[in-house]
Amino acid sequence: MSTRRVLAMQDVVKRTPVPFSNNNQQVSQYYGSNVFGLDAMREFLSEEAFNSIQNSMHQGTIVERKMADQVAACMKAWAQSKGVTHFTHWFQPLSGATAEKHDGFFEPIEGGRAIERFSGNALVQQEPDASSFPNGGIRNTFEARGYTAWDPTSPAFIWGETLCIPTIFISYTGESLDFKTPLLKSLHAIDKAATDVCQYFDKNVTKVIATLGWEQEYFLVDSALYNIRYDLQQTGRTLFGHAPAKGQQLEDHYWGSIPERVSAYMRDFEYEAHLLGIPVRTRHNEVAPAQFECAPVFEETNLAVDHNLLLMDVMEKVAIRHNFRVLMHEKPYAGVNGSGKHNNWSLATNTGKNLLSPGKTPKTNLQFLTFFVNTVKAVYEHGDLLRASIASANNDHRLGANEAPPAIMSVFLGEQLSKTLDELEKAIHNGKMSPEEKTALKMNIGRIPDILLDNTDRNRTSPFAFTGNKFEFRAVGSSANCGGPMTVLNAIMAEQLVTFKKDVDALMNKKVEKDEAIFQILKKYIIESKKIRFEGNGYGDAWKAEAKKRGLNNISTTPGALEAMISKKTLAMFESQGILNHREQEARYEIALETYTKKIQIESRIIADMVSNQIIPAALNYQKTLVESVRGMKEIMTPAEFKVVAKSQLELIKEISEKVTVIKTEADLMTEERKKANNLDNAKKQAHAYCEKVKPYFESMRYNVDKLEGIVDDATWPLPKYREMLYLR
Repeated sequence: MSTRRVLAMQDVVKRTPVPFSNNNQQVSQYYGSNVFGLDAMREFLSEEAFNSIQNSMHQGTIVERKMADQVAACMKAWAQSKGVTHFTHWFQPLSGATAEKHDGFFEPIEGGRAIERFSGNALVQQEPDASSFPNGGIRNTFEARGYTAWDPTSPAFIWGETLCIPTIFISYTGESLDFKTPLLKSLHAIDKAATDVCQYFDKNVTKVIATLGWEQEYFLVDSALYNIRYDLQQTGRTLFGHAPAKGQQLEDHYWGSIPERVSAYMRDFEYEAHLLGIPVRTRHNEVAPAQFECAPVFEETNLAVDHNLLLMDVMEKVAIRHNFRVLMHEKPYAGVNGSGKHNNWSLATNTGKNLLSPGKTPKTNLQFLTFFVNTVKAVYEHGDLLRASIASANNDHRLGANEAPPAIMSVFLGEQLSKTLDELEKAIHNGKMSPEEKTALKMNIGRIPDILLDNTDRNRTSPFAFTGNKFEFRAVGSSANCGGPMTVLNAIMAEQLVTFKKDVDALMNKKVEKDEAIFQILKKYIIESKKIRFEGNGYGDAWKAEAKKRGLNNISTTPGALEAMISKKTLAMFESQGILNHREQEARYEIALETYTKKIQIESRIIADMVSNQIIPAALNYQKTLVESVRGMKEIMTPAEFKVVAKSQLELIKEISEKVTVIKTEADLMTEERKKANNLDNAKKQAHAYCEKVKPYFESMRYNVDKLEGIVDDATWPLPKYREMLYLR
């Protein structure tokens, strides 16, 4: 074993769980104590300032500057009472990570002294360098100004010694340069559209909130092994690695006993999460070795997205305390399950009703059906855009494998609920319904709660599945910002509900009774969207053939999937909802292409580097040992003995030579293709070239490198192996 591997493995063996202590407090005693939430606001703010913030949070009103000064002073006092020295605007640029620049509260004054100050202006607005973040051509390099602006709907929090203020990020000319701005606009759009539709059923509904409950999957690897895997450090995944004899085939890891070191880590990051008001409640082993999952109680979508990004940061920092590194990559290890971030989405009203949960009366069930069928129709109309929203170089490795839904967008409803829609389709006629038909129809929809209670299964192969009182968007990748897919889902649903109301109102203007008008339009949508519904095995080849017959696209790569971002249909939809204008959306398309290209480019360079500096030297070194052994055997044996005894070693020497030759040749060819791609003149051409010309070398080179791993002496092989990384000690 190489010296670095020996030292790393010795380091791993020494690991003992880091003791965790919260002084035996119940979670309820410290939950949210590092958040400037309702309790802190009531304690530190005046009644006037408190009401101003509440109105901004719940009704979208603007916080006046004089109130902002008061809020800033009180927020500073609260933060300093907890030992905070700095503040930052915490935002979500299109790089995919969060961003922050820390400033101290102190301000120099005359006489070489300083005072602690935090003004309303500093709270409300800051100026990061907009040219240094991805902008898709919206900003020139020499045009640096951009703005972060306070988002009062997401509370400030303390992380370490810093007061973090959630903000949006826009350019000097007003275009959004982040994930949060369009998400907030999509939430406003769906609030308006859904509230208008709710008025058909309940006049007390004045607000609709999109809710989100995410499920975060992740891998852990010992930091000592991580530190000598160049590929893991730079790309988040292993570019080489032979499958271990025991992987996940015995299915004994899923929901199994959590290893002691991992359990200590989980308790620690959950404690930090609870201090920040992140309602993490669930933890368990996932399917693959060294894979785990955590999940919170659902929240309002904007806050849920902020909390997910914050938790990912918390998990990474806490992992280092426990001598772990967290792998959020969608496919860190070949041959074992990858990781997703299932997004459980629903709509809730200010009256406490979940619009995707049926009720006890035909009226509430008709409301449920309205939002249920419109969701299916929205996915049918914009399936390719939903596919684009979860497209990435990372997720391409996962989608369509045996642990993730395919790249074909479909909706799973469950056999019984699907039959109910079929019956609804047959029951409604174009003409006016008789009283008997209305009664029969209402009795039919009255059965929906019982159907959902007893007969609705889940389908893990579906990218978009109904799971009883919510839709689960399973195709979102584990490293993704939920804000992107949720913005798309909210936007397409808002557009669909606006269309629905227009269609129903048009029939009512023709003197069709309201319930009958709703039934007529629902039938129309059920028929039109039927192709998107699929109840079977999404992993099977039969579904690919069936989907093609139905006209559903199977877009397996990111460059192809991203095209939907700039279709006329998409651009019109976002603009009509006031979420993204053409320039902003086209910029996001450019950024997505550039990000894909850069990730494949980085992986290609690292593959070439590892092959040249680690893999081939190790193989040749072992081959040299074999050659010397064969030479020694030849000196002491008769020709007849040598021919028999040395045969296997000679074959190994030959096999190593052949594989080294193939690997070196393909590395050179890959490098040439990369150079050609780099010389192309636009982002789209480059992304397709990297996808179609450079990336294909990855798997063929990996195949031969992994074969060498199985041949070369373990003492010589330079990289920690899967069998060492996947089984935590």
